Amino acid sequence: MFRWSCVLVTGGVLTGFAFLLVTGRYINDGPVVASVTRNHGLHVGDVFVVAGWAVAMVALLVLVLAPARRGGPRQPRGLTREQ
Repeated sequence: MFRWSCVLVTGGVLTGFAFLLVTGRYINDGPVVASVTRNHGLHVGDVFVVAGWAVAMVALLVLVLAPARRGGPRQPRGLTREQ
């Protein structure tokens, strides 16, 4: 349950930041790659934001799909719990 909560929070925050970066106006937008509306387009800088978002979402997906670790912390070799 905790793992899913972490994934949802991280994905939500990451999506929010990407939305703010793509829709905001900043100095180094770069040239327009594709027009979305008459007043807004996809800039070169936006492509890097979208690419970073995609990579981070794939990483979250890998985290979710990775098998959960079972058991407690590993003991160093040669030691038993009685020592």
